[in-house]
Amino acid sequence: MSSAKSRGGGRRTRLATIGAALLALAGAYFVATPGSASAAEAIVSQGKPTTASSVEWEGTPASAATDGNTGTRWSSAFLATPQWLKVDLGAPTAVTRVNLNWEGAYASAFTVQFSTNDSTWTDATATLSGNAGAQSITVSGTARYVRLNLTQRALPAYGYSLWEFQVYANGTTTPPPDPGTGTLLSYNKPAFASTEQNDVNCNPCTANKAFDLDPATRWATSSTNGWVDPGWIYVDLGATAQISRVELQWDPAYATAYKIQVSPNATTWTDIYSTTTGHGFKEVLNVTGTGRYVRMYGTARVSTYGYSLYDFNVYGTGGAPNTPPARPADPTFPATRLVYNDEFNDASGTKPSTAKWTYDPGVPQNGEVQYYTENSNNAKTDGQGNLVIEARKEASNGREYTSARMNTSNKFQVQYGRVEARIKVPKGNGLWPAFWMMGADFLTGRPWPYNGEVDIMEVLGRNTSEAYSTLHAPQYNGAGGYGQKYATVDLSQDFHVWAAEWDSKGIKFLLDGNQVFYASKATVEATRGPWIFDHPFYIILNLAVGGDFPGPIDASTPFPARMLVDYVRVYQ
Repeated sequence: MSSAKSRGGGRRTRLATIGAALLALAGAYFVATPGSASAAEAIVSQGKPTTASSVEWEGTPASAATDGNTGTRWSSAFLATPQWLKVDLGAPTAVTRVNLNWEGAYASAFTVQFSTNDSTWTDATATLSGNAGAQSITVSGTARYVRLNLTQRALPAYGYSLWEFQVYANGTTTPPPDPGTGTLLSYNKPAFASTEQNDVNCNPCTANKAFDLDPATRWATSSTNGWVDPGWIYVDLGATAQISRVELQWDPAYATAYKIQVSPNATTWTDIYSTTTGHGFKEVLNVTGTGRYVRMYGTARVSTYGYSLYDFNVYGTGGAPNTPPARPADPTFPATRLVYNDEFNDASGTKPSTAKWTYDPGVPQNGEVQYYTENSNNAKTDGQGNLVIEARKEASNGREYTSARMNTSNKFQVQYGRVEARIKVPKGNGLWPAFWMMGADFLTGRPWPYNGEVDIMEVLGRNTSEAYSTLHAPQYNGAGGYGQKYATVDLSQDFHVWAAEWDSKGIKFLLDGNQVFYASKATVEATRGPWIFDHPFYIILNLAVGGDFPGPIDASTPFPARMLVDYVRVYQ
């Protein structure tokens, strides 16, 4: 880790084997959110047989829209109208919602259709118009087959393209729990396991980490003698309790077969739940049992590795529970109480206030070629109400280019609210302006990506008509981050407002007041891994030069290149 990054303003290190070209092809890492779906809805289409009227090429098959892999997509043959995409749910199902995540080649006219026999189709909606990005459609009816009947293309020169096609139904899986139905009994209670990992790869991954309510820590069985069956972990609730619910947030090393057991003495165990079809990610189990001790007893692993849990939470009544730390209340949007701002209204040439910003000089990450300085040449106000972050072709500390990176790390941190900035980005190959946040525990030693990263805006200078909003966490980071690439106007021609509206349920990303991506906590936990964004973060602004994401600069790249920031504001 470089000295610059250790100060709290470093960019993330993307996966070295993934280059800019692959990132451009992969585009979005997005699961369409069930944000407006009821709590009892669950996805019933993932992994089900999916077919289409055509495919663009073998790399974009119909199955890619329902495979749960958020970096793959289905696309139809070019210039083909009409087209269709359908999924076989396997049995008649009471369907309640269809969520879509379109690429830029969306349908400007389509209907959702139902069938029980794959031959007779009924329209479940009127004719709809898509949009680049997420689209949630409420439907009602029983169907085994659900089809998108696509009748008009938004881009005349292309076909249709979907990152995700998700069908929801009520009552098909255990719904997310109602926090009011039981008390959390297991927080910071004594924990025991068959084995524990505590080495360079997981240090420490002891049993107590599954009960600390820290979604970035985990328990894992030992890498030397714990990659065997059975493997188990249990918690001592301190007194007899009536157990009503168990939540398991698995690492990729999950149990395909396991039991939940209770005991009065940690010797004699009684099964209260058993499965041979464990699917990993987050599993919420409504159970009934009485005991002082609660155990997860794994009997079959998904891979050759052991067992690993980020969270093992037990709810019910009785026991001797510890009170977990209180979290801030969710803001009500639109949030209007201004808690931080910088309008950059100082005289021309003024460096940003050190009362609000920390400069972050040093050598960057990600293959970038600039050196970040504290010089006013690289970060200053222009006398017209803007901060200018300027990338320059000049030598400094062994680099041929300079720029600036600044953050609020030791000045301002926030948990929840609306974080926004009005920015004009530069155009040019290899330029990489960004407005983002880092988990504040990075400052006290927690490494990236375990602290969490929220990229509110990234634009690549080679194509300033699209932007990215992305989350990074232990199970989804670098090229596999969870986010959205979205097409828009040429962002280098004017100022635009990027914002993140963030609460305990998720983060909504907006461009000029329009939602471009919604990251639902429940969806992330169910499909990608732990949600690690319920703690304070700080804000970062920077302009990078070159690197593995934007690609190299060339003779056409303009220097000096300027990223203009009209303001940064945070509301709660």
